[in-house]
Amino acid sequence: MVSSVFAFSLLCLFLGKMVQMTETQMFSSVHPESRFISAQVGGNLTLKCFHDGDRSARLYWFKQNLGQKPKIISHFFKYNVNNSSNEELKNNPRFTLDTQDGKYHLTITDLQISDSASYYCVYYLYTLTFLENIIISVKGSGVNIKAVVQQSASETIQPGGSVTLNCTVHTGTCDGEHSVYWFKDSDESHPGLIYTHLGRNDQCDNKPSTQTHTCVYSLPMSNLSVSHAGTYYCAVTSCGRILFGNGTKLEPKGE
Repeated sequence: MVSSVFAFSLLCLFLGKMVQMTETQMFSSVHPESRFISAQVGGNLTLKCFHDGDRSARLYWFKQNLGQKPKIISHFFKYNVNNSSNEELKNNPRFTLDTQDGKYHLTITDLQISDSASYYCVYYLYTLTFLENIIISVKGSGVNIKAVVQQSASETIQPGGSVTLNCTVHTGTCDGEHSVYWFKDSDESHPGLIYTHLGRNDQCDNKPSTQTHTCVYSLPMSNLSVSHAGTYYCAVTSCGRILFGNGTKLEPKGE
């Protein structure tokens, strides 16, 4: 089993990368772009991660729920017969690993809303190399979530102009504080986190008569150019769940 001291040290290094990118001497120069996957409740999904097969390397999967610190969910070392996983993998048959032939694939079956998170595949051999960064959004009809996230379908880019993207959250009687995250997806790159809104819900309106709680979060953008084109998604932590909007497509005028 991986030592608790080593695992703690690795997690500290991981957190250091997340909050202070200047200490690059500790990490590989490989920084994968985020990939965004939308899946349905009850479905199956394999998160693929390939490596060069060096037997002395260690491999990890991290899971990071929005607004929380990342946690190690699995560890693999070729020469260790007691490779470890945290309780989420160890006691849950929905999670399986494929470690054969240069692979470190994580398969999740019977997907649940709680599986929505960012997953990182990490390779450690003297330095940390982040091989994969995959964002999963699990959706499904019939799931009892008393909240809805709405976004306008599209907006038009005027060169040099400005636009404000809105994310409207209807939470019914669930009025806890929200964390809001904005992701951009375009033809040139996979979705990546571009903005985070944390703190009090000072953009919300309560209507006791109808037991509704509505919040509007805005992402103002100015001095627009063609490089801003793409689809912008908002993700909201609400009612103990992670909810994703359907995205707003920002496209140049005339297209």
